[in-house]
Amino acid sequence: MNDLIKNRIDANRRSVLLRIKPGDEERIKLNSIAGSLIGQINEIGKNEGISGQLVGSTARGTWLSGEHDLDIFIMFPPEKERKYLEEKGLDIARKIAQGADCFEERYAEHPYINAVFSGFEVDLVPAFSVPYASEIKSAVDRTPFHNAFVLKKIAGLEDEVLLLKQFMKGIGVYGSELRKRGFSGYLAELLVINFGSFMNVLDAACGWKGRITIDIEKHGTLAHNDPMVMIDPTDPARNVAAVLSLDNLCTFIDRACEFLKNPDERYFTLHIPEPLDNVEFQRFLKTRGSSLIAVEFHAPDEVDDVLYPQLYKMEESISQVLEKFDFRVYNSGVWAARKAVVIFEIESARLPYVKRHTGPEIGFREHIDAFKSKYKDSNVFSRIYIRNGRYMVDIQRKYYNAKGLMLSELPKCGLGKHISMSIKEGYKVLENEEILAIENEDFRRFLRSFFIK
Repeated sequence: MNDLIKNRIDANRRSVLLRIKPGDEERIKLNSIAGSLIGQINEIGKNEGISGQLVGSTARGTWLSGEHDLDIFIMFPPEKERKYLEEKGLDIARKIAQGADCFEERYAEHPYINAVFSGFEVDLVPAFSVPYASEIKSAVDRTPFHNAFVLKKIAGLEDEVLLLKQFMKGIGVYGSELRKRGFSGYLAELLVINFGSFMNVLDAACGWKGRITIDIEKHGTLAHNDPMVMIDPTDPARNVAAVLSLDNLCTFIDRACEFLKNPDERYFTLHIPEPLDNVEFQRFLKTRGSSLIAVEFHAPDEVDDVLYPQLYKMEESISQVLEKFDFRVYNSGVWAARKAVVIFEIESARLPYVKRHTGPEIGFREHIDAFKSKYKDSNVFSRIYIRNGRYMVDIQRKYYNAKGLMLSELPKCGLGKHISMSIKEGYKVLENEEILAIENEDFRRFLRSFFIK
């Protein structure tokens, strides 16, 4: 790496850290809110061995300025029953949330409260205070062990983690929620711990190919079939990177190589697309010469981590049906707010009425007789004929327009439980310009990204 590149990287680091590293005022406010909430939990639970604990990036000094998210766990003795934790934990969280600006109950593996205190979004989550990670009773129980491991290893590397997180945010691959399927904060921390710095992570990533496996503690016990495998230092059977999609991993690799070749601060700033207007939409359609088909329906009232896996399942299922009936899929995507949209770009929304149907090869008498028997009267388009050693017949296509196919076949597609219920309540199939009836600004941003990637 020449001196010019090094100087540019150093300048990028200084400039980015100035805007992403929390200042003293922000730290003091965060610690004050966290301390107050933990104190309230401790007071309520003092007679039952229940205590509060701050976990996550704010506890480890690796949170980005402006990300006012606090994870506060309500820790229960491990001998307590699961039902008791859920009921008592939610009761304590509700009492704490009475002092919030607003709050709502949410449900993941078990109920918790999401609340806002003085501009800080706080998750109040019940968990078991188990002595060893191997004894966890619920998925969230391992988080305190993550805390302990990172705190032991991260001293002096906090800025490196901030830079890596911001780089991942800037290129659009940060966030382990199932909607994003990107890098989690914990995974970013482990990468820095393993490689020693932000730049070392990028150097390593630029050379990655095939499946990447990292086992910091050298204790992995299971084989994982994921694009990236980061064995959890606190759980030898768990892959921290299990959620990370292949495309997001490859995007990170590509941008790491690009940054090392041409350092630029723009890699640390996420580009938010402008909403796509009607004229641009029509221009894209005309220029590309393809067709769009979309399903619009009321989004189930579920958290993203429940909703989006079902949307992706629906997307894949519809893609398979479209391909089965010869509608070639070029691109697809999902979007959700109050409404949900699953959209497909296909080669053409119209196909010929006629379809060539291929039968058995010459010599397979039993199959030939069955084929001839089945299609002996199917002579609207052709009689049975032989081409390249196989029996053929031209038949009428079952679906010759994509919209008709979707209206007929969608209810039979593989849909998740909640989406299936929504589809039964009603849906629309929109083609090309009909999609412009969806005027939601965020959807129009999604449309621009759908076209330009």
